[in-house]
Amino acid sequence: MSLDAILPPERTLFDVPGGSKKRVLEFFSTFIAQNTPSLDSQEVFARLIARERLGSTGIGNGVAIPHARSPHCKGPVAAFLRLAEPVDFDAIDGEPVDLVFVLLVPEEADAAHLALLAEVAGIMNDAETRSRLRGSQSQRDLHERLIEAIRRQG
Repeated sequence: MSLDAILPPERTLFDVPGGSKKRVLEFFSTFIAQNTPSLDSQEVFARLIARERLGSTGIGNGVAIPHARSPHCKGPVAAFLRLAEPVDFDAIDGEPVDLVFVLLVPEEADAAHLALLAEVAGIMNDAETRSRLRGSQSQRDLHERLIEAIRRQG
C-alpha cells in the first residue's frame, strides 16, 4: 500500500487551527470519523493519546507523525495537516510542530504499518520537502507538493 494511494486531496488540510497537541489530535479524530463511517472519533482519539503516552510522535524539525492501530480500520488511513500556528508536541528536539502526518492502520497490520511509518519519516526528514510544504499557499498546492515528495521518495 503506497502513501499516495491512501492520502486523497480531501485529507490534506491547510492551516488547521492548532492550540495544543490534544486539540490537534481531537480535531483529526473528529475529522476522520466524519469521513470514515467505520471509525468512532472517541476511539480514534483514545488510541492516538495512548500512543502519545508511550512517547511523543514529534520527530523533530517541526514534524509529528501521530499513529495508531484500530480494529475498526479496514485499511490504512492517512491525513496530513499543516497547522496555522505551531504547537508544542513534546517533540524529540523540543521544537513546536506545524506539519502533522497522521496514520491509522488495522489492528493486524504489523509489517505494513511499519513500512508506511518509515516511508512517512523518510519524506518528512527531507528539509526541502518541509520547506515546500510550509510554503504552500492552498490546500490543493499542499496536496500536490506532498504527493510529489511521496513519489520522489518512492
